Amino acid sequence: MDLMEKHNHTAIHKGIGFILMGITDSPELQAPLFGIFLVIYLVTVMGNLGMVILTHLNSKLHTPMYFLLRHLSITDLGYSTVIGPKMTVNFVVHKNTISYNWCAVQLALFEIFIITELFILSAMAYDRYVAICKPLLYLVIMTHKVCWGLVLTPYLYSTFVSLFLTIKLFKLSFCGSNIISYFYCDCVPLISMLCSDTHELELMILIFSGCNLLSSLLIVLVSYMFIVVAILRMNSSKGRYKAFSTCSSHLTVVVVFYGTLLFIYLQPKSSHIFAIDKMASVFYTLVIPMLNPLIYSLRNKDVKDALRRTLINQCKITN
Repeated sequence: MDLMEKHNHTAIHKGIGFILMGITDSPELQAPLFGIFLVIYLVTVMGNLGMVILTHLNSKLHTPMYFLLRHLSITDLGYSTVIGPKMTVNFVVHKNTISYNWCAVQLALFEIFIITELFILSAMAYDRYVAICKPLLYLVIMTHKVCWGLVLTPYLYSTFVSLFLTIKLFKLSFCGSNIISYFYCDCVPLISMLCSDTHELELMILIFSGCNLLSSLLIVLVSYMFIVVAILRMNSSKGRYKAFSTCSSHLTVVVVFYGTLLFIYLQPKSSHIFAIDKMASVFYTLVIPMLNPLIYSLRNKDVKDALRRTLINQCKITN
């Protein structure tokens, strides 16, 4: 294929956009999957939006831990909304198209929220470390200014990385079919559609993905290493149980989220199997954002009490 043909193919992509294949092309599965993922998305919106509102309205939840939890819910709501509605449409339309520009926007926004979530999870691990290992200095260390720094830094950094990689990818030439064998615009299927040399881009994505995952995971692991040591040194079994229970929800989220991302992104393009990648991607883009508020609400007495008081107060106001 000569350069003129490549440019013609690229022009077609820019003009008519891409076609998203979705999760499955089996007609009999379209309606059931539409119902399932619509329910998942609605639960995700209600759970995360409810967590944001609850932690904002209830004064007892105005602590560093719940400040970070609020931003975890914002990022969960962000990337699930970037992916969920467009993916759900795929089950009820004959051909699910996405414009060239919106594909780039979807990829950029998705990367912003995902990278931000990584470092918010590590910030939450640091918060638990300070709370358990330095309880007397907790409010001195975790000031309002520090908390904002722990969330604004990831937002700014993720925006830079996302824009850099997205612009780099979409400046290259696409050729061949404009069908994306995926349910959203992700870097892995898009790279396979490039007719330019992708080695440099793949290396950049691998380096950024690896650094983001491993650096944030290292913060989590080091924080929990100190937490475990502190818990083992406690004389009271009740104290040990209380300390562990404050970390269990966060630890559950971390294991599931990091495990899925490490599986998908820290492997070369040649090792990717799209069918398996799709299932793993569905899990962390739609299922995990739904599970996170449920994990924190069902396993957290403070959240359950705050929710109950808020509902009682609302009922009194309406009556």
